Amino acid sequence: MALEEYRTHIQELLSERGQRSAQSSTRTDFETQIIFDTKRDHYQLVHVGWKPNGHRNYGCVLHLDIKDGKIWIQHDGTEEGIANALVDKGVPKQDIVLAFHHPSMRKHTEFAVA
Repeated sequence: MALEEYRTHIQELLSERGQRSAQSSTRTDFETQIIFDTKRDHYQLVHVGWKPNGHRNYGCVLHLDIKDGKIWIQHDGTEEGIANALVDKGVPKQDIVLAFHHPSMRKHTEFAVA
């Protein structure tokens, strides 16, 4: 697959998840941000805002990078797993690195080692 296809798939998936998150939240003190750095190929979905108790709420839900022609999943805080959604879009497993796993553990997955 081409690099542009990977960018498109990532942007579509993060946008879909961001919209679902925004629609499901009734809180006005909470925001879902979708961040695309297409020049450096960094992509994130984050939540920012305030909890009802006055504490700050900030959390990265998804963080993906494209490096050396592969999609590196740096963080995945979703239940369904972004890797599975990428595979469903036609991205080969050998082009997806589960970077949140230690390099020595990646060989035990169905995905790329590096």
